[in-house]
Amino acid sequence: MNKTTAPYLHPVTTVALTEHFDLNVHTSKVLVVGLGVTGISVAHFLQQLGFKFAITDSRDKPPGADVLLQQMPDTPIFTGGFDEAAFSVATHLVVSPGVALNDKAIIKAVANGVKIVSDIDLFACAVNVPIVAITGSNGKSTVTTMLGEMAKAAGKQVGVGGNLGTPALDLLVEPADLFIVELSSFQLERTTALNAAAATVLNVSADHLDRHASLEEYAAEKQKVFNGSGVMVINIDDPIVDAMRQPGRNTLSFSIKTKADFYLQKTAGTEFLMHGDEVLMSLSELPLEGRHNAANALAALALGVAVGLNEQTMCSALRKFKGLAHRMQRVAQIRGVNWVNDSKATNIGACVAALQGYEKKVVLIAGGDAKGADMAELTPVIKEKAKSVVLMGKDANLIEQALEGCVPAYFAADMNEAVQIAARLASAGESVLLSPACASLDQYKNYQDRGEKFTKAVLALVA
Repeated sequence: MNKTTAPYLHPVTTVALTEHFDLNVHTSKVLVVGLGVTGISVAHFLQQLGFKFAITDSRDKPPGADVLLQQMPDTPIFTGGFDEAAFSVATHLVVSPGVALNDKAIIKAVANGVKIVSDIDLFACAVNVPIVAITGSNGKSTVTTMLGEMAKAAGKQVGVGGNLGTPALDLLVEPADLFIVELSSFQLERTTALNAAAATVLNVSADHLDRHASLEEYAAEKQKVFNGSGVMVINIDDPIVDAMRQPGRNTLSFSIKTKADFYLQKTAGTEFLMHGDEVLMSLSELPLEGRHNAANALAALALGVAVGLNEQTMCSALRKFKGLAHRMQRVAQIRGVNWVNDSKATNIGACVAALQGYEKKVVLIAGGDAKGADMAELTPVIKEKAKSVVLMGKDANLIEQALEGCVPAYFAADMNEAVQIAARLASAGESVLLSPACASLDQYKNYQDRGEKFTKAVLALVA
């Protein structure tokens, strides 16, 4: 989004911003806190609408600052710490998800009456077509992408992004019939204007407890995705999510354990995806690893029905859906052993979901930065589903202690060694699963880098 490619903005965007946040093009002074991809998208949006704004970032050289200065040479950018002078003159803060709201400068500004607005608030005020909002500890990227493919198959002009891929505000460069956005707890905690046509919390498990004070607080932030009057899509297999139901709201449910609006049913030894009494498709037609992806498919179908997509068209899209990189991605089969890359499993819940998808026991590669989570929550599922574990990274010892010897544990210094050990442990017909249950930044650039290192090490086995 820049001066030459004006975004597709609803003509009453500025009116909505004034009504919701007292944001006025003529009198408001906006401070964008945190650059990165979100901050840059906010800057372009504000520039298009003619707002006066400045940018601040705690880093000396935030990514994208040089390019932004070329595009907007008159925009003040304060780096190397949060400048008190910039905060003191602001009427509104747009705080990027990567910046914690308990920063002293932000707390002081709010105490002085400065309003906090999120990029999702700005997006919600700019859109006049249905929004589908998807959050959860695990599976949200898969469901967001899955539903995007379904909408495209149905002939919709659709914008897909948010926490995944394209920032929400950058989706506005093209007109759309429908927007599908993945939202993180950090985005939701500072969002008040969202009123999605359909929304879901896929699941809640311990994650980001280094930023959220407790699991209850984390769940409360996730629940904000249901603000408004749209259809609530509820996972009844998750008691925390099931408790989020609101009286009087239109609700669709999904489950892989029991009957719901969308559910799995076994008939004559074959499992089917169902909507009420209607058979939609066989589970075997879903080209994804793990039963948790059946839950993702059911959630996507429910969301699609909520916004009027044709069920058979959605099922056709599901049959062609190959999944996302680093999310239960089949890497290779070597000497009868299946190697699966689930590097995106950066928390306990994702690892648990991955393991529960297997009927045979697996060799699990796990570890990294546990982000303060209680790794003992892994013990029951590892005892049930893992033959052995290969541990690596910052909190490998923490995991080993939590497992209390329930399965044999081995330690690896890096991914190459982890793959070599796993290759010795796994027998033909078994799987080796990289599902770390931890963040990656202790050893890698990100989870993608970790997954790529795993893939490279696995493919080296062939040589």
